[in-house]
Amino acid sequence: MGILLKSVFVGFPKTVGNKEAANPMDREWTSAIFKEPVEGPIRVGTTNLTGDGQGDQEHHGGPEKAVLGYSLENYTYWQKELGFTQVLPGGMGENFLMATINEETIAIGDTFQIGEAVVQVSQPRQPCWKPARRFKIKNLALLMQNTGKTGWYFRVIKEGLVEAGQTFTLIDRPFPQWTIAKCNQILHGKEQNFAEMRELTQCELLAPGMRSTLEKRLEKGEAPDIRSRVFGPNE
Repeated sequence: MGILLKSVFVGFPKTVGNKEAANPMDREWTSAIFKEPVEGPIRVGTTNLTGDGQGDQEHHGGPEKAVLGYSLENYTYWQKELGFTQVLPGGMGENFLMATINEETIAIGDTFQIGEAVVQVSQPRQPCWKPARRFKIKNLALLMQNTGKTGWYFRVIKEGLVEAGQTFTLIDRPFPQWTIAKCNQILHGKEQNFAEMRELTQCELLAPGMRSTLEKRLEKGEAPDIRSRVFGPNE
C-alpha cells in the first residue's frame, strides 16, 4: 500500500481562552493549531498552503517549515494506548495527515511527488506547549518528544495543487539513515551522543535552523533547558 494523503488541514491564527482565568491552561492564547479539513484541491506554496497561517512565525512556517506532516498511526497511539480520546486527526496542527508512514520510516531529504507538488522532508517538529494547551493535557508536548511521535516538516521544491486521497510517490531518498525517529533520538535522547550529533549537522538537507541548533549545543556541550518549550505558559 502506498503512502496516502489521508487529509489536508489549514487554518489561520485565532485567539481563545479567558484572560482572567486562574488556571494557566484556560487563559487567553493565540495559535493557528486549530485547523480545518480541506475539501478538493488546494495549492501548496513555498511557505505554506493557501488558507494556512502561523501564530508564531519565529518558530513555525517559512520555506523550511512550509508544510507539517503527521502520521495517522500516531492518533491511534494517543487514543487507544494513552486514552486521549479527544486527540483527533488534525488536532496536532498538521497540514498533511499521512497514512502508512511514520517517524520510523520517513527520513531527512525524502522527496515526494504529491499531486502537482514536490515536497522534501527538512526536519523533525520540536513539539511546544500549544498542543498541550489545546487538549488540556499538560505534559502532551513532553510525551510527543519522549515517544518520538512529533511529526515532521516539508520544504516545497515545486508548488502545485494537492488533494486528500492522493498517493505520495517517492522520488529520492538520499539519507535513509537520518529517519525522523533517529533525529529525535539525537535531539531528545537522555544520553547526548555528540558524535552522532556532529554527523547529523553534516546532512546537507537538514534545515539550516535545526543544524544551527545542533551546532550551538555541540559548542556548549550540554542539552538545553526544554521547560520553556514543552510547558511554557501552561505552568
